[in-house]
Amino acid sequence: MDSKTALKYAEDHGAKFLSLRFTDLIGAWHHLTFPIHELDAGKFEDGFGFDASSLRGWASIHESDMLLIPDPGRMWMDPFAGEDTLCLIANAVDPITKEGYGLDPRSVARRAESYLRFTGIADIVNFGPEAEFFIFDSASFHNDQNSAGYTLESDEGHWSSGRAGDDVRGPNLGYRIRPKEGYVPVPPTDSLSDLRSEISLTLEKVGITVECHHHEVATAGQCEIDFRYSTLLGTADNLQLFKNVVRNTAHQYGKTATFMPKPIYGDNGSGMHCHQSLWKDEKPLFAGDGYAGLSDLARWYIGGLLKHAAAIVAFAAPTTNSYKRLVPGFEAPVNLAYSARNRSAAIRIPMFSQNPKLKRLEFRPPDPSCNPYLAFSAMLMAGLDGIQNRIDPGEPLDKDIYDLSPEQLKDVPSLPGSLDESLKALEADHEFLLKGEVFTPLLIDRWITYKREKEIQPLRMRPHPLEFGMYFDI
Repeated sequence: MDSKTALKYAEDHGAKFLSLRFTDLIGAWHHLTFPIHELDAGKFEDGFGFDASSLRGWASIHESDMLLIPDPGRMWMDPFAGEDTLCLIANAVDPITKEGYGLDPRSVARRAESYLRFTGIADIVNFGPEAEFFIFDSASFHNDQNSAGYTLESDEGHWSSGRAGDDVRGPNLGYRIRPKEGYVPVPPTDSLSDLRSEISLTLEKVGITVECHHHEVATAGQCEIDFRYSTLLGTADNLQLFKNVVRNTAHQYGKTATFMPKPIYGDNGSGMHCHQSLWKDEKPLFAGDGYAGLSDLARWYIGGLLKHAAAIVAFAAPTTNSYKRLVPGFEAPVNLAYSARNRSAAIRIPMFSQNPKLKRLEFRPPDPSCNPYLAFSAMLMAGLDGIQNRIDPGEPLDKDIYDLSPEQLKDVPSLPGSLDESLKALEADHEFLLKGEVFTPLLIDRWITYKREKEIQPLRMRPHPLEFGMYFDI
């Protein structure tokens, strides 16, 4: 689409305002709102000026002036705005060079797609994420100098079985989801089916095609809504919009949604398995006559993902909370291996269909707290490195990981056990990300510094509530 199409779309829908959306380094969406008369054809070239100095991980005071250039290729009317509002996604651009800002995540994704075409290996990479999330009735938390704690409320949670039937939530009707038994029940046990349907209808209105929705494994409102795959950039845009629709629809229902990977102790966390495939001249490149119907090119792509997995998760599982999900022996895919069936392996090859067009890889360690522009780009760059260097992924892991002896298990490498370890892996292994100037040394350095100073260090310095139970009387 071009600027004329976007302007016509705004006119046809009676837009009164423009909401210009962009993503900070960490992955949060932000927006500026302009009266619609401020949007003209020139703005798609010259952009809107804004101050980037207060955004997490972005520019310092002396280099804060940036431009937001609207992308006419992705637009929709805001389903939650009180006034008719056109939404456009923007790229952050350096006002002097007019090139994509080095710390703008969406610019990284655009460079990743450009580099893919430059290699000649493929012209399209498709991504299909399964972003799980929780919907709670309420969430409260505090971190003071003398007190810390959190409380999550969900009438669907098994802990609500004994609540009084005369509180504000109404009578206790007894339908609850037991721990780890929440996978696809029907209402009334699944209390959120109508809410997910409402989310799905809204997603369709904003241009995201929903394929399925269901309750997920954990108690207390864990959900999944699957939507149609698209290109790297298209899917990253869609995921940002998806999360926004989920949060706002839950808010309209008087509930709250979170994509935090591990909000509940002792139950499944929320992952974001990432299906991906390469295409060239409209032909799938991952289908072949090898193991699980894979081509050699697909096996090399797997080799690249496995080789660089420890560095990838610095972007794909990027929070301290992520590693409360990625724990060996539980549901998490921490084993650096691939398999057609084994869901404890980091890479699975879905076997639902023999159609070559549906042949894909599923990289399972990521979670929905990630910045999709950076995470998807890192996965693509690792896979391309595998293809360029013909990296052999070794033999598949088709045995049940829990049946392996300690001697067998020691030969299966694992993902890092903490965010700190994954950042160290990224420091040691990031040359593959710098190819084609897709990632910049500045971005990688800024990412590592921010995560250590703003997330790891504050958590490391703060007493944990569990420590009082373990050590208060020591």
